[in-house]
Amino acid sequence: MTQPSLAELKETLAVLEAIDYRKTYQQFFYFEPYEKQKAFFDLGATKRERLLTSGNQMGKTTSGAFEVAVHMTGLYPPWWAGRRFTQPTKGWICGETSTAVRDTQQKKLCGEAGVEALFGTGLIPKDKFADKPSLARGVTDAYDTIQVRHISGGISVGRFKSYEQGRAKFQGETLDWVWDDEECPIEIYQEQLARITATKGIVFTTFTSMLGETALTDRFFRNESADRGMVQMGLIDAKHIPEAEHASIIAGYLPHERVARVYGGIMRGEGLVFTTPEETLKEEPIVSIPPFWVKIWGIDFGIGHPFAAALILWDRDEDVIHVHTTIRMADALSIVHADSIKRIGADVPVAWPRDGTERDSHSGEPLASIYKKHGLHMLPEHATWPEGGLSTYAGVKEMDERMKTGRFKVASHLNEFFEEYRNYHYKDGKIVKVRDDILSSVRIGLMMKRFARSVPLGGFRAKRNDPRMRFAVGSPLHPDGDGNIFG
Repeated sequence: MTQPSLAELKETLAVLEAIDYRKTYQQFFYFEPYEKQKAFFDLGATKRERLLTSGNQMGKTTSGAFEVAVHMTGLYPPWWAGRRFTQPTKGWICGETSTAVRDTQQKKLCGEAGVEALFGTGLIPKDKFADKPSLARGVTDAYDTIQVRHISGGISVGRFKSYEQGRAKFQGETLDWVWDDEECPIEIYQEQLARITATKGIVFTTFTSMLGETALTDRFFRNESADRGMVQMGLIDAKHIPEAEHASIIAGYLPHERVARVYGGIMRGEGLVFTTPEETLKEEPIVSIPPFWVKIWGIDFGIGHPFAAALILWDRDEDVIHVHTTIRMADALSIVHADSIKRIGADVPVAWPRDGTERDSHSGEPLASIYKKHGLHMLPEHATWPEGGLSTYAGVKEMDERMKTGRFKVASHLNEFFEEYRNYHYKDGKIVKVRDDILSSVRIGLMMKRFARSVPLGGFRAKRNDPRMRFAVGSPLHPDGDGNIFG
């Protein structure tokens, strides 16, 4: 066997050293986003303000640090569909305290603080630093400013700041971007927005919501805007955490913490409405629906909030409810709502809430009548319980009992349902009915499940005399006496 020459050994050593250098000092090039991380990045193309809320150790801070790195270097990867800057940028890297910023964000971007050999082992490639970072006062090894070479030829500047410095320290500069890791006080957040106005820049925030409802969470969870977007990332989305460890991780948190630490929701001070672990509710989407299962749509018209609809399948033999499909739309016309429903289940009866009797401000017609004219099979009367009444709590109680007894299942891909589920909570002893559009539509469908029918799905209309589309004679929703549902 021929022994390698000295030149070949040197070449092999050089290759290995280059690989080792790249893995150590150019981690940037090894980053591959999870689905939720990429969704967060992508929102930057259209949203001035973004929030990635996730549980602990799931990659939220890494996401923020990577975005800082791409904006400072201009090294946008091929998969990047978010905001791009073509020139050197200026931004702030902000956190709760100077120590926390040093130990978390500075480490993610630059490497371990105070260890010279580890400088450049963060997400900013070592060879992209234009100079040694300048040090901040008062906190050992904490940086004040970093300078990074941009591929356009100039220098990008990033400054580290902490909320403890107070609002006055967040005034003055004009910026391209701001990264907040952990919740920012609203008065400082407003100053940050003022700093990006002239440049049409961006503010992106990453945190685990452990402070309950705050002005900042309200801004993203309650007040929808064309300039604002949010992504929730949960344990199941963090692919570096083995699925076999999920149960023990969840069990390790107190029940009231789990919605924030596991699912990326808001930690609630007075308790969640639903406490059944969402993993036990999830089922694979049903492809072949048994013909004897009955179906009904529940809708929430969206007066002052998004429109929502839920398609419910009811296995009456086993008494199990399956949430098969959901729809949620903001700022769309009623004809668009109706078309979305008809494309999925045109012949399925539609249950609707009492506010459907209110008249549209433009046409003067009741809302339910408008949707009927758009071709939906609206039930003749608004939703009530079999014994009468409209109680929200009765619907919540039925849902909760079904969840706890395994008789309520939800298709696993219905992320919007689970986002609402994990944030539905009590305050002052009452249910907070905010961002509950899909949950409300499910509840409306449950109220009227007695009028569900075994009709086919699909975007076509069954004949009006199809016997599958009839109620029994004598039904309280039998308006004309001949058994036809829709009169």
